[in-house]
Amino acid sequence: MTAERPTSVLFCCDHNAVRSPMAEGLMKKFYGTDIYVQSAGVKNDMDIDGFAIAVCEEMDVELHRHRARSFEDMRDWGDDISSYELVVALSPASQRQALELTRYYHLDVVYWPIMDPTGIGTTREQKLDAYRQARDQIIARMTERFGPPQGA
Repeated sequence: MTAERPTSVLFCCDHNAVRSPMAEGLMKKFYGTDIYVQSAGVKNDMDIDGFAIAVCEEMDVELHRHRARSFEDMRDWGDDISSYELVVALSPASQRQALELTRYYHLDVVYWPIMDPTGIGTTREQKLDAYRQARDQIIARMTERFGPPQGA
């Protein structure tokens, strides 16, 4: 069952290089500009992952210009986490961090247990399959929570 759509969503994961940028890009594609969407990581020590870019390109979602940012970067740049209506954590570490940062605010933090595809597979095709699984898990959760994509 879908709930009412929030006006702003922050997706977060460990490095803001795989799961959260995929979720951000997919959300923007599926729900347009009706919802303000950003992503962040516990750390920003990695560039956007090439396999994440590839599996999102299969769905016409462009990620190659994404620049990783952390919760600390958000704060430094004036992007206050309390301005988001919903925070979606895609990893246990990001859930802990989001709950810590939002403990004095009235906003929802939810956890979607999305697999980390980064260590799965040895061949390119095996790796792409793992990233597709993570992407498809995000899509399933997104559709369940926010309803069918616009125009679908």
